[in-house]
Amino acid sequence: MKKGFLWGGATSANQIEGAWNKDGKGPSTADMMTGGTHTKRRRITPILEEDTYYPSHEAIDFYSHYKKDIKLLAEMGFKTFRMSINWSRIFPNGDDVSPNEAGLKFYDDVFDELNKYNIEPFVTISHYETPFGLTKKYNGWVSREVIDCYVRYCETIFNRYKDKVQYWLTFNEINVLTIPGTLFSGAGALAGGMESIDFSSSENDNAQMRFQALHHQFVASAKAVKLGHSINPDFKIGCMIAYMCNYPHTCNPDDMLLTQQT
Repeated sequence: MKKGFLWGGATSANQIEGAWNKDGKGPSTADMMTGGTHTKRRRITPILEEDTYYPSHEAIDFYSHYKKDIKLLAEMGFKTFRMSINWSRIFPNGDDVSPNEAGLKFYDDVFDELNKYNIEPFVTISHYETPFGLTKKYNGWVSREVIDCYVRYCETIFNRYKDKVQYWLTFNEINVLTIPGTLFSGAGALAGGMESIDFSSSENDNAQMRFQALHHQFVASAKAVKLGHSINPDFKIGCMIAYMCNYPHTCNPDDMLLTQQT
């Protein structure tokens, strides 16, 4: 393995942490989405339902078991661990004046544990975890006001972890908002009539809202990069891009060219 090559794995907070409402954490968009199957769509429930399965609420409970989990990563030979910070664990409503200290301490502890095993943290700042408070107040990233909320969040974690984290990603798969069905998960926004997640249909989708939200995320990302480098010039800050494979309907050259174009 080439010296300096970072080998590891990737997660997001909503996939692994659980503890969705513990120690001052507020709900994120992921916390409002029910489970689904290959035949049943995940539903969006602005009001949580009793006796309904929400995957992010418990997940694998990394929040309670992070020491054991990180030890397993070390045994696998990980040199890096891509993870995300859950925005609503730091700012429960997204636009709070002061951060939640319990949330900040949790990530301090995680970074210290990774350092114990010489595993480099690779941190995504926003990974489909928009605070649901911003959805209710501003309709998420459709509103320009959310840019300032995000920059305040970035300033808080950049200053807090400037000596513990070198690698940052401003957004996970920022280009995903070019795809129908991603408005809620990618931008924390709701269009009229939207009740479920469906990436195969433009039903209840709103392209104008998606691309407006994407523009605001581009602006926020640029502001975050500039801010991060002013806090620690050694930060390496980028953005995660989604790349999906597409297959032609047939081997007909016309179908193959059409696949490349789309």
